Amino acid sequence: MMPQSRAEKTVRNLLTSAGIAIDGTEPWDMTVHDAHVYSRLLADGVLGLGETYMERGWDCQRVDELICRMLRAGLEEKVRASAKLILQVVRTKLINPQTITRSREVGRRHYDVGNDLYAHMLDDDMTYTCGYWKDAETLDQAQQDKLKLVCDKIGIERGMRVLDIGCGWGSFARYAAKRYGAQVVGITISKEQACLATERCRGLPVEIRFQDYREVDERFDRVVSLGMFEHVGPRNYRAYMQKTCACLDEGGMCMLHTIAANTTLQTMNPWIERYIFPKSKLPSLKQIMDAVEGCFIVEDCHNFGPDYDRTLMAWHHNITAAWDRLCDHYDDRFQRMWNFYLLSCAGAFRARDIQLWQIVLSKGGIPGGYRSIR
Repeated sequence: MMPQSRAEKTVRNLLTSAGIAIDGTEPWDMTVHDAHVYSRLLADGVLGLGETYMERGWDCQRVDELICRMLRAGLEEKVRASAKLILQVVRTKLINPQTITRSREVGRRHYDVGNDLYAHMLDDDMTYTCGYWKDAETLDQAQQDKLKLVCDKIGIERGMRVLDIGCGWGSFARYAAKRYGAQVVGITISKEQACLATERCRGLPVEIRFQDYREVDERFDRVVSLGMFEHVGPRNYRAYMQKTCACLDEGGMCMLHTIAANTTLQTMNPWIERYIFPKSKLPSLKQIMDAVEGCFIVEDCHNFGPDYDRTLMAWHHNITAAWDRLCDHYDDRFQRMWNFYLLSCAGAFRARDIQLWQIVLSKGGIPGGYRSIR
């Protein structure tokens, strides 16, 4: 047996503090195939963890549980930040990575990766946001319940004009038009989403546009933003709220549905930022409230972050079951990247490291008060 390096000893000790072993028998234990993994983990933290998994440097039966245990033990804070991550903080402070031009990169690199992938992974309506599992037993029902929850929370009624910022493949637009008789304008920065959403909403009072939210100059009764605010960026939070407010008629309401961090962060998870959601950033509740001040009345805040754990695991189950039909278009490295994305995010929600907020905002306040809907 080769003697352990200093890096290996350090990593083993850190993992032991989280109840994780190397070559152990628990499903969350790591099997390391390449000794360079240890130095990469110490140098680059979560970025090195994700990259060495993509490179088959290590394996684990339950990556979701591994990540959950790492986060609960605070291992991220115990691993020093590399120079690359420090530079990322500096770049974030010096430039606005979410200008209209730069913001479209996430459309090209993530949402345009292939409609076939998302069709196999998501529910029948292709809803790419957290499901609501209060009374649901299946992914399809959880997503339908979430869409109903959104419509009911902001009182969508027949004939209302609704703006859907970040409309995805049109699931909310279709639901609100078919079930509530709303007239919906959906905007997205993904060309692939815009094409398929247009097709899926054909025959309904729905218009899908390839457009940035900053380019909208119209008035609506309601505004909905489901899983899009994560791409806005701190430099634009205030401008986003001002634009949303300007798009609403007096007495209008807005639903903000977003993943959020527990604290105000300087950077995004570096692996997620590099491989999954470029130029994205999770807001904190404080940042959201600072941006809202003076634009809206906050009527309701609802956190159901643990439901995203269950949603992500359902997506992972679907994509794993469908991989034989996808492997001709996506290689092994992509599959491992996608697995790490879904499972590490599930682990983060399970550890309560990140949250899912639905925030109901009104322009001017609801006369007599707002009655929360759950």
